[in-house]
Amino acid sequence: MPTSLTAPRSLRTRFTEGTIGLFERTIPDPFVLAVFITLLVAVASWLIAPQASLDALFGGWYRGFGNIFGFALQITLVLVLGHALAHAPLVQRGFTRIISLARTPNQAAALIFLCVAITSFFNWGFGLVLSALLAREIAKRMRVDFAWIVAAGFSGWVVWAGGLSSSIVLAQTTPGSPMNVVQKITGQVLGMADMVFTPFNLVPTLFMLVVMPFVLAALRPREQDIIALDLERHPDPEPRPRPQGRLSFAQSLEHSPVGSLAMGALGIGVMLYAAAGHLSLSGVNGVIVVMFTAGILLHGSPLAYADAVKAAARQSGSMMLQYPLYGGIMGIMEASGLPGVIAQGFVAISTAHTLPFWSYICSLLVTFLIPSGGGHWAVQGPFAIPAAVTLHASLPATTMAVAMGEQVSNMLQPFWAAPVVAMAGVGVQRVLGFTFVTFLVAAFAYGAALLWLV
Repeated sequence: MPTSLTAPRSLRTRFTEGTIGLFERTIPDPFVLAVFITLLVAVASWLIAPQASLDALFGGWYRGFGNIFGFALQITLVLVLGHALAHAPLVQRGFTRIISLARTPNQAAALIFLCVAITSFFNWGFGLVLSALLAREIAKRMRVDFAWIVAAGFSGWVVWAGGLSSSIVLAQTTPGSPMNVVQKITGQVLGMADMVFTPFNLVPTLFMLVVMPFVLAALRPREQDIIALDLERHPDPEPRPRPQGRLSFAQSLEHSPVGSLAMGALGIGVMLYAAAGHLSLSGVNGVIVVMFTAGILLHGSPLAYADAVKAAARQSGSMMLQYPLYGGIMGIMEASGLPGVIAQGFVAISTAHTLPFWSYICSLLVTFLIPSGGGHWAVQGPFAIPAAVTLHASLPATTMAVAMGEQVSNMLQPFWAAPVVAMAGVGVQRVLGFTFVTFLVAAFAYGAALLWLV
């Protein structure tokens, strides 16, 4: 009696394959998606926004398009310098030791998820870079579906906005910050303990740390469906060989450690000066200074570091066109008042107890249109906080609800997935097919916490 050579597919396999297929068929390239989101927001703003006008449409888009240039350069530097830092010989050896702890694909997925989640809680930029780089190291050591292992790493980023480097949290804890909506409206400055170290934030975060390794194991593709890393198409950067024989004056400077030591000393001096309280070394700029200092020291010479940065820049080039378009989207929304229409609809059905939850639901939707945490807060915060004051709802919980929605919806947002997959060398659609499940688990965990623990 003939036997089938193909094993019957489980419900889990059919669900995973169906989700991946759905995203591959429906989600275009991230830049193309940004183009059509721009058109969607423009039409919606014109039809229903309270301040709809030609100035809101054209002027808002132009101002937003240009205003994001500084942020785009900052984020690009975070990714590029993080990529270069991770390719320093000493760091590479450290990665190898970490990854060697995993003996199976499921252990590797759990390891990369936990590493990225823990680092992202402390610093979102390093965690984002780490997810792509650890995925490459794992894929070079064992046979795994590359999109799946990249998704496992990116899923660890789901905790970032509830962590210590959250742009929304930092804005509310900084007196006088232009983004401190709570202080502007109430005169109150929230503390880190009011938002981050609370049961409604820590409990769902711990839940994700415990549950997601098992979820990721269940999502692992079958052996016959694996699409492995193609190192021929996406090789690691080759270090420039040191010239042989007598070096010229220029070559001596290029390969000398003196330049790296001098810049490293300057960077360390800045950090010590900041630690003494003479300047502020926080936020994205602080991350960039730390990564630059560590990178140029660990690469040993200015030329070796420049080569690593050049190689990293080639990996992140695909995201450069997207940031100005998302800035334009943010500009249209801010000028037209469209987020207010969305947010006020949820406020109308809220009570003091349910406002954080409905703010969270609203945040899940707004994140698809404004993927930047700071830009998101600038739009939703001015509506969410007055509603909390009116309803006597919890200000910390309402603030964190917006942050939670931001981080959860990031699992389906190509804006942040794009740089990760660009560095990893894999299509964003297939990765989002896996992180869709992360979105579902996280959406339940954080939503339930806002209903039951606030």
